[in-house]
Amino acid sequence: MGKLLIRIGILLLVAVFLLQLYFFLQIAWWRDHNPTSTSFMRQQLSLLQEKDPDAKLQHHWVPYNRISKHLKRAIIASEDSHFSEHEGVDWDALLKAYEKNAKKGKVVAGGSTITQQLAKNLFLSGERNYLRKGQELVITYMLEFWMDKERIFEIYLNVVEFGRGVFGAEAAAHRYYGVAASNLSPAQAARLAVMLPNPRFFEKRQNSAYLARRTNLILWRMRSAELP
Repeated sequence: MGKLLIRIGILLLVAVFLLQLYFFLQIAWWRDHNPTSTSFMRQQLSLLQEKDPDAKLQHHWVPYNRISKHLKRAIIASEDSHFSEHEGVDWDALLKAYEKNAKKGKVVAGGSTITQQLAKNLFLSGERNYLRKGQELVITYMLEFWMDKERIFEIYLNVVEFGRGVFGAEAAAHRYYGVAASNLSPAQAARLAVMLPNPRFFEKRQNSAYLARRTNLILWRMRSAELP
């Protein structure tokens, strides 16, 4: 029995190592090649196709220089103001989020950086547990090892969710404003950035007072946002 448990333990360790190696090599490939989809995109497509077998995602990849600087500044101002400075994880933000959640008795703040959000979207499920969070941190540091900040941000901008079945800056710009991502105005960019924490919720509440107030705040913060 003892030998069997040892063998099972070894097999589990080997499986974990091979999984990490897969993540590591896949990220290395994406340094020079664009991902065609992510784990989260595939999950959402599957949910859409349960209701409509012909459903497709709205998604079109565009290079970094064809995405409005207004949107880049707005997302950094809204989601990760220290993106250009940290090494993937903003531990101060995580600690503040943990304290805020503990005080409220529920999850009301995330504290995840842009790199962490990308790590989750690329490979992981939407479940909330410590094991998934630990894997997210490992993938986050892999991304920072292989890619510079601009490449991380380019992928993020092209795969982040902006609504039900809407992924990436180009699809979002066309969906909400009928323009290319390169032509978004500061106000349009700020409003898209504000939607990111809960895009499917705000997709149906475009005229909410909160969205308007938060958009004005992000417009003000955009002026000091540092791009990679």
